[in-house]
Amino acid sequence: MTGCLRVGQAAPDFTSTAVVDQEFKTTKLSDYRGKYVVLFFYPLDFTFVCPTEIIAFSDRYSEFKELNTEVLGVSVDSEFSHLAWIQSDRKSGGLGDLNYPLVADLKKEISTAYNVLDPDAGIALRGLFIIDKEGIIQHATINNLSFGRSVDETLRTLKAIQYVQSHPDEVCPAGWQPGDKTMVPDPVKSKIYFSAV
Repeated sequence: MTGCLRVGQAAPDFTSTAVVDQEFKTTKLSDYRGKYVVLFFYPLDFTFVCPTEIIAFSDRYSEFKELNTEVLGVSVDSEFSHLAWIQSDRKSGGLGDLNYPLVADLKKEISTAYNVLDPDAGIALRGLFIIDKEGIIQHATINNLSFGRSVDETLRTLKAIQYVQSHPDEVCPAGWQPGDKTMVPDPVKSKIYFSAV
């Protein structure tokens, strides 16, 4: 992998075909400006760990929607493969209906732009990016192929990002959840937080 995509940078824009409600639709990342976006990559359709992640995000989609957030899944498969997998029953390893788009990246341009393409395998690693309303990457993680991600942790991180963006004089400590104490990033004022833990 090459490239130096980092948090704090603008998310690379892309236009591709996605499957939305079992239809093919052109999807452009910049069309979601004004919303947060959870953009996640997975290796391949019709595999094993991937459906557990894709279904988990779909089943919790309403929680993301309440946070003004769209979810987009991407793999190096075609839209036709995505559609066939969505039309397959979950009990047989299929996806069933999904609440968010699956984006086709057959030319591997999106995976390359986000620096998650494994050049030896020719598929994407499990990259996950949280992009803010201005199109800036605020969070990035990349897992290897054989273990999945946590929707709970993605939601927690998203809420922390939204909190600090609306409270720019505060920061969130480890494991922060909404309602927990934050701290002021100041040598003196931070002691208020530390003295209470």
